[in-house]
Amino acid sequence: KRPAARGQAAGARPARALFCLTLRNPIRKLCIGIVEWKPFEYLILITIMANCLALGSHTPYPDGDSNRGNSMLEKVENVFIVIFTVECFLKIIALGFVMHPGAYLRNAWNILDFSIVCLGLLQPLLQRMVEQSGVDVKALRAFRVLRPLRLVSGLPSLQVVLNAIIRAMVPLLHIALLVIFVITIYAIIGLELFSGKLHATCYDAYTGEIMDNPTPCSLNKRGFNCKFPLVCHDFKRNMSKAAIAERREAAQNNSWFTHQITAQRWAGPNHGITNFDNFGLSMLTVFQCVTMEGWTNILYWINDSQGMEWPFIYFVSLIIIGSFFVMNLVLGVLSGEFSKEREKAKKRGKYQKAREQMQFAEDVQGYLDWIGAAEDLSDDEDNAGRIDDKEKHFNFCGLCRRSQPGEDDEDDFSDRGADDCGYRSQANQQRQYFFCLPIKGRRSRRWNRRCRRACRRLVKSQAFYWTVIVLVFLNTGVLTSEHYGQPLWLDDFQSDANLVFVVLFTIEMLLKMYSLGVRCYFDYMFNRFDCFVVICSILEIILIMTKVMPPLGVSVFRCARLLRVFKVTRYWNSLRNLVGSLLASMRSIASLLVLLFLFIVIFALLGMQLFGGRFNFLRMRKPRSNFDTFYQSLITVFQILTGEDWNEAMYIGITSYSNQRFGILVCIYYVFLFICGNYILLNVFLAIAVDNLADTGQGKEKKSDASSEADKGNSEATGAKDGAENGQKKSELNDDEDTDGRQMSSDQLIRNTDELERLTDNGSNQDKKDNKPNDIRESGSMSDTEDERDSLSSLTEDRRGSDNDLKPRVKPIPEASSFFIFGPRNPFRRLCHYICNHPYFNNVVLVCILVSSAMLAAEDPLDASSYRNIILNYFDYFFTSVFTVEITLKMIAFGLFLHKGAFCRSASNLLDVIIVVVSWLSFFLIDTISVVKILRVSRVLRPLRAINRAKGLKHVVQCVVVAVKSIGNIMLVTFLLEFMFAVIGVQLFAGKFHSCNDESKYFEYECRGWLISYDGEDMNSPILLERKWTNYPLNFDNVPNALLTLFVASTFEGWPALLYRSIDSYAEDHGKVYNCRPVVAIFYVAYIVVVAFFMVNIFVGFVIVTFQQEGEQEYKGCELDKNQRKCIEFALKARPSRRYIPKERFQYRIWWFVTSQPFEYCIFIFILINTISLAMKFESQPPIYADALDYLNMIFTGVFTVEFVLKLTAFGFKNYFSDPWNVFDFIIVVGSFVDIVLSHIAE
Repeated sequence: KRPAARGQAAGARPARALFCLTLRNPIRKLCIGIVEWKPFEYLILITIMANCLALGSHTPYPDGDSNRGNSMLEKVENVFIVIFTVECFLKIIALGFVMHPGAYLRNAWNILDFSIVCLGLLQPLLQRMVEQSGVDVKALRAFRVLRPLRLVSGLPSLQVVLNAIIRAMVPLLHIALLVIFVITIYAIIGLELFSGKLHATCYDAYTGEIMDNPTPCSLNKRGFNCKFPLVCHDFKRNMSKAAIAERREAAQNNSWFTHQITAQRWAGPNHGITNFDNFGLSMLTVFQCVTMEGWTNILYWINDSQGMEWPFIYFVSLIIIGSFFVMNLVLGVLSGEFSKEREKAKKRGKYQKAREQMQFAEDVQGYLDWIGAAEDLSDDEDNAGRIDDKEKHFNFCGLCRRSQPGEDDEDDFSDRGADDCGYRSQANQQRQYFFCLPIKGRRSRRWNRRCRRACRRLVKSQAFYWTVIVLVFLNTGVLTSEHYGQPLWLDDFQSDANLVFVVLFTIEMLLKMYSLGVRCYFDYMFNRFDCFVVICSILEIILIMTKVMPPLGVSVFRCARLLRVFKVTRYWNSLRNLVGSLLASMRSIASLLVLLFLFIVIFALLGMQLFGGRFNFLRMRKPRSNFDTFYQSLITVFQILTGEDWNEAMYIGITSYSNQRFGILVCIYYVFLFICGNYILLNVFLAIAVDNLADTGQGKEKKSDASSEADKGNSEATGAKDGAENGQKKSELNDDEDTDGRQMSSDQLIRNTDELERLTDNGSNQDKKDNKPNDIRESGSMSDTEDERDSLSSLTEDRRGSDNDLKPRVKPIPEASSFFIFGPRNPFRRLCHYICNHPYFNNVVLVCILVSSAMLAAEDPLDASSYRNIILNYFDYFFTSVFTVEITLKMIAFGLFLHKGAFCRSASNLLDVIIVVVSWLSFFLIDTISVVKILRVSRVLRPLRAINRAKGLKHVVQCVVVAVKSIGNIMLVTFLLEFMFAVIGVQLFAGKFHSCNDESKYFEYECRGWLISYDGEDMNSPILLERKWTNYPLNFDNVPNALLTLFVASTFEGWPALLYRSIDSYAEDHGKVYNCRPVVAIFYVAYIVVVAFFMVNIFVGFVIVTFQQEGEQEYKGCELDKNQRKCIEFALKARPSRRYIPKERFQYRIWWFVTSQPFEYCIFIFILINTISLAMKFESQPPIYADALDYLNMIFTGVFTVEFVLKLTAFGFKNYFSDPWNVFDFIIVVGSFVDIVLSHIAE
């Protein structure tokens, strides 16, 4: 069948290519053969990689300078262009150009290749056309690195990630429109509120010079005020002569501002990039706030210029809506698409596996039939030999079945694993010797079996288990003891201890290999892991003794020794399951890392072309985050990918183009890099984590259900099971393994055939299943119909119950007495119970909680004896009394503690009691006692009482509590990884972060005296400083400090500064050397990828999965899945929509007009034009331009007023205001009129 498939693919080619070349044409035949030749693909891939290396080897220089190396690379570039051009022509001739299906330009990758080839051929012409503007057209060559995706996308695991991202593009486009809408709204609001507000700063009153480190100030004295002799001014460019004369006269009257007209206007924060002066910069500033990087600085600058009363509303609402809500929708889309693609990949893999098993079964059956036919033709005297051959064949089949990967994942300590490699039948003795030990002789084999049996008992004993655990912890303790400045005897002790531990773990490995057999030993993953660690440890010792590798290279092998800590996980079931689920996602993670690396390489090369050699505009040292080399470009792109200080890198990139008009356009590079890298690729990490954790949770549920069913079955079939076990033991003692080869019989063939047919139906009808209900049953299966009917009725009952839950359920009075006085039928207790369960009572208590919480927030913490605090204390007495009455009533109604259902049996009620008792204690005790102050602080727990009264909030809190309880294993795995990287960091950087503030001094004894420094870029402001030898606050001098340092790096806050401090490290007790060890950046990149990108997302994914599982608990008994329940709930809750149609003729005509599609489209167009007109405003705009925008605003206000009048006439007052959108339109119209009136009054 396979050759036929190939022939069919070949026949699918078009009969003619380029209108003249047929399939029989020798030229086209040659081109087809070359294109389909596998070495040709490898040659193109090698050429692509070489082209990437050539692009990365280019050294950019400022002002278009070059060197001999760059000239050579330009010539080599021509060779690459020729190769890719030849490839392009060969494929066009072989596949055709564009007119028919399967043509060259019908493939997206070929379109990319064709575009790059055309740009490469036209590059000299384009370079001459745009050389005046300084644009380097060679930047487009960087897109050539996308070509490896053609071949890499063929890998199944990578195909899952690629397809998930590609298929998510359509829903991500909808989210992008929503994000653009939110950013546009906030940008226009910021343009109206804060335009030109960030240019006012403090100037010297006598010289007119701007202040050092300028910051925005307030012209209305509500924000930051300048101190004499500084004065706040903004120096508007379009200031009229009358305004200039007025301000000059005011300055002369004050007699201290004499240079206000000659001073130069301040551009604003970040070289004038961060402001709301026009729509473009306003959108850029809003987007920066949405990324939550540097948004607090913008908030404080606005507060300094406007005051602190209301600007926080703008920024806090932007962060909540834009960052917390809208941007997280990207995660939801990617998670859903990834789970779908992974499910499809599983089905494809299962189908392929079943197909291969069926093919294998058919081949074996045919082989057996052939043997049987041959035996019938042979003589009777050859029967014995025929039986032996047949047994050998069955042994071969059993070996094939047992040697399939993934078929035996049992623990290597199990009896089955030991017997598989320890004892074989006489027919398998030769294979046993191959996998175990080649020992000949009966006595030798008997002695060998006894020794292996004894070793197997030893390695399976509890003493051996605890010995290995103790050795692991002792080895960990020795590794932890390494620190900076340790004595020599500790160095010798650590070296000797390391040698001893390596010997002991080597003995452990050899004992297991001997007792279990080499093949069975390596069947288990943790044994392969142990072997890898032991071999690396032995190599480390050899390298240290021979001194053939530098210390940094030895540290790489020392990393493997740290993996020994994970030996603990193999003996901890829950932790082992978690590690197994994490390892199961490694294939997807590896595929994502390949995509991430290609993404970083592409943007690094683009950054070199755009910004290489341009960051030399500063007087002092150029920024560390630059694009001057390929390696540094990779680090810079990775830093932007993490989101740390990406805005600072963008400011420097824009400033490097400050002398050109399109300098601000380079922000597109940074914005696109941040969106695609941070919001899409990095969110795939979280999507993979959520998907794997969800699979793990479903697997646990299935195992629990299966175990419960097995328990029921075991209670019914105990005797049969015992008999089966006895028979199995007898068969094992007889070593009757030959039957394994005979199990591939007709039953197995039928099972494989049925499964293949089922999977084939699933694969062929996959699209149909998406559109049809999932509850279609076979005709004649009445039990399924009844089950479905029962599940539907149970869902309806659940829904009715959930609707009834909206009403407060009355908790009955416990049968026991309350306070040993009030019985269950006591009238006073029944009255208290009635009051406690009255809906007004709970609402009043909730309002008191909220108001008392607000009162606590309104207290003055600076002056405890202020008049405001005295008034608030009286309110505190009142609310505490209310809460006391509430608790007293509930204690009388439900009892105190001793019986079931008592008041203090609930944790939330205990919290209420503690808060009330603490409040009364703080009232009656003296405030000067420190304990009383602590008690008064504990009143802040009062808002927590609202959790028990808000059911939705209570559900969320319960999910968080469950997640925190179950998160211990993830924390342990993360800590082990943190510990491993911390020990490596101690070995790499211990004692190497000391430095002098005078960078010309490298040792502590040299760091004496004084030095002259300068403030920032101002070389005219020298400062005299004392030399000091200090250690960097975040360091790796010992393991605890290293853990803290790495934890800070995992939060992404300030990690670039730590990275470059590590790169500048040289040796112990030696000052920093600029860019001394750039290779250590690999340590930080590996740590961030493993811990920050993956493990931290595991925490988030675990909370998400827990929240989903807790939400499904109430439907645990329902047989319908989530989608079916939603469909039925929608059908049950559906109500016919009411549409108002007026009966009066004139009103009906207006109603018909305002509800028509042309009217809606016309209003929509007016809204778009109005939005554009609002975005056309800019700071320092001419008066004529401002008047024109005002007139446009009046016109649009009139149009929307006419719309309001027409709709109000058509629908009437009641029907118009019943629609929330109409209410919103009415508010906008009224607000527009108020804005126009107030503007004219202000003028």
